Amino acid sequence: MTIRWKYLAILVIVAPLLGLGFAWSGLMSVKASTGHWGMTDWFLHWVMRNSIRTAALSTEAPPLDNPALLPPAAGHFETGCAICHGSPAQGRSGAVLAMLPPPPDLKTVVPTWSDAQLFEIVKHGVRFTGMPAWPAQVRDDEVWDMVAFLRKLPGMDSGAYLQASGLHGIGTAGEVSPLPITCESCHAEKRLNGNSIIPRLTGQSEAYLLNSLRAYAHSERASGIMKVAIGTLPDESLPELASYYAKQARPPRPAAPWDAQLVEKGREIAERGRAADKIPACLSCHEKPGGNPAYPRISGQNAPYLERQLRLFHAGVRGGSSFSHLMTEVAKKLNEEDFAALAAFFASRESSGP
Repeated sequence: MTIRWKYLAILVIVAPLLGLGFAWSGLMSVKASTGHWGMTDWFLHWVMRNSIRTAALSTEAPPLDNPALLPPAAGHFETGCAICHGSPAQGRSGAVLAMLPPPPDLKTVVPTWSDAQLFEIVKHGVRFTGMPAWPAQVRDDEVWDMVAFLRKLPGMDSGAYLQASGLHGIGTAGEVSPLPITCESCHAEKRLNGNSIIPRLTGQSEAYLLNSLRAYAHSERASGIMKVAIGTLPDESLPELASYYAKQARPPRPAAPWDAQLVEKGREIAERGRAADKIPACLSCHEKPGGNPAYPRISGQNAPYLERQLRLFHAGVRGGSSFSHLMTEVAKKLNEEDFAALAAFFASRESSGP
């Protein structure tokens, strides 16, 4: 028995050294052109599925049937994901298909994963495959938007996909066409109904827009979608972009039905604050005549967008300009009912600013 333990100890020491020696020799091929052995391919996918299955056990999926979740995720998919996975608007190139492993056709693999498992893949990526993690790890809300979109993707034809993503300017083969995704693909007023989670940029001040763009570009304000959208823009182009939207007049919207009690609760906080909780009146800063132009005009924004932003501030996730900490401190004092009430009040109120 003593001799056998001795041999086992020698094996434990020698085997790793032999492995390192083989790797050092250069005889181990890393050529993608040769592909994996069948056993290697099976083992890697087996490990991946087991890992994702276990990680997803503690993840609870929220409701994902809201159509408003699709447009921002679809636009991001076309710019950040379709180059590898393809989309109803573009196929995969030969170079992509030669990757090892080749990125899967999501129309066939998405149905094999649960919502919680898709969340784990989108948020954290997959090692050894080229699948990156979500660019802003604190934005679980954006990751769930993408999961909602992926769940719909297998059933989308090109028309539904183009509508969801806001793609335009796509030419036929051989044509030089404009960029298919632009700011207007998401932020055009004609695409923003009252249920949209995308902000209205028209009517904002140039100072606020420029601060926001720079915060996204420098990763000071977390958003995986916006990081990809403006990550390649040069800094000198940002003032021009801010100026363009600041000069756009915000078109009026038809009156929408609102819960009167909810709006009134929001009005109380917006106009008077809540002294007991040390919450100042929102309108003492926002849209105040002669106030700081770096503060956003929030009247007339979409209620779902406003509610989401309040929750991000409350969680300490949203940042950006040198003034964001003020809003973070206020939002921490809001309760669950306040989010919807304030969103309803400001969404029902068109901006009083110029």
